[in-house]
Amino acid sequence: MAQSLAKIYLHIIFSTKNKEKLIKPEIEKDLHAYMAGILKNLDCTAIIIGGTNDHVHILNTFSRVITISKMLEILKKESSKWIKKRGLNYDNFYWQNGYGAFSVSQSRVENVKKYIENQKSHHRTISFKEEFIRFLKEYNVEYDERYVWD
Repeated sequence: MAQSLAKIYLHIIFSTKNKEKLIKPEIEKDLHAYMAGILKNLDCTAIIIGGTNDHVHILNTFSRVITISKMLEILKKESSKWIKKRGLNYDNFYWQNGYGAFSVSQSRVENVKKYIENQKSHHRTISFKEEFIRFLKEYNVEYDERYVWD
């Protein structure tokens, strides 16, 4: 085959450093749009970005020419710079060091999209920590909890 083709979906989750509640309603929509633009520039199309005041969920297609770690490094770095320009309240904004990245099959894309759309109501009954641990278990990801919450 002369052409390389791929369609890979990722569900990415990461939080603000120390789970600080810094993603305020007044910047949330613009932040998500800015992050979508960063992903687009990396040839990784954002399908939906959502979350709460201390973390984000992203469902996106994944480019075949970049690594997950490089994509997340650029996404976090550029969006963090953008947030810090939003005013004095955001001077000390940082994302957590790590992330969760989970593969999504084509048949589950709509379910994941709906899950991300309902983050705010979902987190009325479950904490971010409980949610993230549930994903790690669901995907059989080995982890040491001492290093998950840097």
